Amino acid sequence: MREIRVFTDQPLTIGAELTLEDHVARHLGAVLRLKAGDPITLFNGLGGEYPSTLTDCSSKRARARVMDFVTIERESPLQIHLGIGLSRGDRMDWVIQKATEAGVSEITPLFTDRTEVKLKSDRREKKLGHWQQIVASACEQCYRNRLPVIHEPRNLQHWLNEVSSDKKLVLHHRSEQSLRQLQDETCPSVTLLIGPEGGLSPEEIESAIQQDFQPLTLGPRVLRTETAPVVAISILQSIWGDFI
Repeated sequence: MREIRVFTDQPLTIGAELTLEDHVARHLGAVLRLKAGDPITLFNGLGGEYPSTLTDCSSKRARARVMDFVTIERESPLQIHLGIGLSRGDRMDWVIQKATEAGVSEITPLFTDRTEVKLKSDRREKKLGHWQQIVASACEQCYRNRLPVIHEPRNLQHWLNEVSSDKKLVLHHRSEQSLRQLQDETCPSVTLLIGPEGGLSPEEIESAIQQDFQPLTLGPRVLRTETAPVVAISILQSIWGDFI
C-alpha cells in the first residue's frame, strides 16, 4: 500500500488523537476507502512528519492517533521567491501547484499592466484560501513537509520596492543573457519575476532593472506564462538547488 500523506493545520504531538478536517475524511473514507487501523502520515507544514494510525474512518468522520515523529526535511538549499503576474482561468492554479512541487519557498501573485484578472477584496481572500489548498495538496504529493508561503496579490511596483534576496532575476525574452551563464556564481536565495500573458511591459522591465533585477532569457522560444516558471525554477534548482 502506498504511503498516504495528509496535511493538517492542527498541532501534532506523539500520542495525541485528533479529528481530521471534513474534506480529509471525505477523501480518506469515500475516495481511498481507508478504514480504522490503516496507516497514514500527517504533517502540519512546520517540518518533519508524523506516522499515524486511523482510529475511525468514514466519508463523514476521520480520526487518527499520532504514533511517532520523524525529523526529515526535503527543502532545497536554494530559497526561491516567485513573483508571477496573475493569469486567467486555471493557469494560476497550475503555476502554484508546479512551483510548489519544484521547491519554491514563496509565491506572490502580482497585478501588472497586462493583468486581465480583477480581484475584489472578498474574492481575493477566497482565492488566497484556494491557492493555499493547492499548495497543501502539492506538498502531500511531492513529500514536502514545509509549505511555501503564498502572499496576498500585490501591485508589481510595491512588490519591487519591498522584495529582497541575494539575486533578483526577471525573465525577458529580448535579453541576451541566459540563466545558464550564472552557474559559476554562488547564491543562497533568488527572487524570480515572470509576467502574465503578454509579458511585462517595457516600463515594468525598466522598473525591475532599476530595483537591481537582472533580465534573463530562457532561450529563443517564447514560453507560455504557465510554462516559463517551471522551466526557470528547474534551471535555478539545477544550478544552485537540489535538482540532480
